[in-house]
Amino acid sequence: MKPYLFLTLLGASLLLLSCAENTEKSAQRYLQAAQTCYDEGNFSEAKKQIDSIRILYPKAFEARKKGIALMQQVELSEAQQTLEYADSLATLNNARLEELLPKFIYEKDARYQEIGNYFAPSQKIQDNLGRNYLRATVDEKGHMRLTSLYRGPSYIHHRSIRVSAGGTFAQTPQSGNLYESSDIMGKTERNDFSLGADSGVVAYIAQHAGEPVKVEYLGDKNYATTLLKTDTRAIADVYELALALQAAANINAMQDEAERKIAFIQSRQKPSEEDAEE
Repeated sequence: MKPYLFLTLLGASLLLLSCAENTEKSAQRYLQAAQTCYDEGNFSEAKKQIDSIRILYPKAFEARKKGIALMQQVELSEAQQTLEYADSLATLNNARLEELLPKFIYEKDARYQEIGNYFAPSQKIQDNLGRNYLRATVDEKGHMRLTSLYRGPSYIHHRSIRVSAGGTFAQTPQSGNLYESSDIMGKTERNDFSLGADSGVVAYIAQHAGEPVKVEYLGDKNYATTLLKTDTRAIADVYELALALQAAANINAMQDEAERKIAFIQSRQKPSEEDAEE
């Protein structure tokens, strides 16, 4: 090999080696910053610093390898922190449920139902036969239903309800859950409105709990009556229980997700059998 060619190749090799070393040194600064953020509990910033290594220094292989390991530790600590938070929420919410549940009647027909329902004692069906009113129930998963019950000489085919008090009102969208029946004494209608698809009617009634609230059944014909204070109170109580049951379901989902993530990360962190043998 000619001397000048050898010197050229040597110079190029040294230059590449120098560039690689400079790249690793520059990437190490981001890695150190990420480690500092992690030690301080600033997980989001730690992840940003690690991502910067991948974006800015794709050939800093050693720094990227360490960054991947650190990212796993950051995500593990983040998931563990989420699980601790969810556990603390569960403790508080379970205590609230233990306080609320004894106030309600639990009903479940094992022949037809997999999930039972709660309702206020004042709204037992057998104690309110023939009365026009709104009845609230909530199942064990927190799915609340407001049922409009109507009894009269003829059908009005009501598909929506409007509640009002003190010059304000709330109204449900039209529901397709109307059920109608008749007997020699008259016509009966029942319609169901689910919490979350009721345009705030349940929350409105809860806001006026213990007060008389006007309710209008809107259909081919309209009918109006006044809810008893016991009804508005019952609806408000069931609404409170529904929120607590929904919170329990959300917290359980948060716990499950965090536990799965922790298990997944820990499985990736375990050395393989080949690595252990080496």
